[in-house]
Amino acid sequence: MATRTGSTSALVVVDVQVGVVANAFDRDPIVQNVALAVERARSAGAPVIWVQHHDEELQRDTPAWQWTQPLQPMDGEPRIYKQFNSSFEDTPLLEVLDQLKVAHIVLAGAASNWCIRATAYGALERGFDLTLVGDAHTTEDMQLGPGATVEAKSIIEDLNMAMRWLSYPGRKNNVVNAADLVFRAQPFVT
Repeated sequence: MATRTGSTSALVVVDVQVGVVANAFDRDPIVQNVALAVERARSAGAPVIWVQHHDEELQRDTPAWQWTQPLQPMDGEPRIYKQFNSSFEDTPLLEVLDQLKVAHIVLAGAASNWCIRATAYGALERGFDLTLVGDAHTTEDMQLGPGATVEAKSIIEDLNMAMRWLSYPGRKNNVVNAADLVFRAQPFVT
């Protein structure tokens, strides 16, 4: 069980913004899976927290900064604005989670190799249990130089594998597909 106090699970949706996922791998099906995770959380009464990136390249309130359709925060759902990869760094996310008595984070969004990875590790390091929605995060192919490309699909699979096998004392982590998410009163979903 989480080393944090609380018994609530919350869905944290990170950076599924027009400019972030414009060229993402399997964009449309993955965005639909994020939407399904949001629907499941809302139906169960679990908090949905929206994390939105902004920097010099992705300026706030521009069309590229907006949420990708059909995703849209509802009134009252917390919104966190960040400038670093981890959703925890220099944001009020931890305070919001503590106010909601969250011990378990369900994580979806973009980009798998940057903000999702950093947020997942940040959650585990802060004592949260973590479920990564394995088919609801994405990224782009990474060009490392002439003839050297890391395919987005491999990056996604690598993070899914890591989140299945990592071990932190007193915490649970797992990977579940959006269709299999079941939010319960318990701090972990199956």
